[in-house]
Amino acid sequence: MSSPKKEFLFKVLVVGDLGVGKTSIIQRYVHNIYSHCYRATIGVDFALKILNWEKDTVVRLQLWDIAGQERFGHMTRLYYREAAGAFVVCDLGRAVTLQSVQRWKDDLDSKVMLKNGKLIPTILIGNKSDLLPHGTKIQNVEDLGLELEFTDCHMTSAKDNVNIHEAMSCLIKEMIANKEDSEPTMDPNIVKPSHICINKPFYDALESV
Repeated sequence: MSSPKKEFLFKVLVVGDLGVGKTSIIQRYVHNIYSHCYRATIGVDFALKILNWEKDTVVRLQLWDIAGQERFGHMTRLYYREAAGAFVVCDLGRAVTLQSVQRWKDDLDSKVMLKNGKLIPTILIGNKSDLLPHGTKIQNVEDLGLELEFTDCHMTSAKDNVNIHEAMSCLIKEMIANKEDSEPTMDPNIVKPSHICINKPFYDALESV
């Protein structure tokens, strides 16, 4: 008699400044598509990815695409609640987005953690590597990842589909390893939504609660 399948459901945050390619990364990973015509996300959007991780393991990812202009706003605590992992995305061609990485990391660390008190696994993504001149050094991004104690650091291109799956797989492994203690602490002042709204703006979800 075969053993029952293990199933995991993980909420994953994708944060970073406006225009760094968060939506492009999610769309490439979930639907394997890329477009130059994405509009700026307003509030938060959702996407769902179901993976047959191993022969006896199914992983369901809820990818929360947090708008760049929502940075450090009063709504982010609600957005972050119950997250099991996160990506902080910067644009390799825009130094100002790299300068924002620490503030995004600090914001995550201050608002969500696992029940055991540990920080959620967070991966730094340097996106748009396709736009860099050949041979450009990206050591400063990797050094920043080490300095700020990110779980890992990946250079990606949503356009060319470079390292997207590798970054996602790295985070999934960390979240599975943390599963026993992966439920975050909850803010008692926040009411839990009754359901998850996929691929709809967060404000629509609030109206339907």
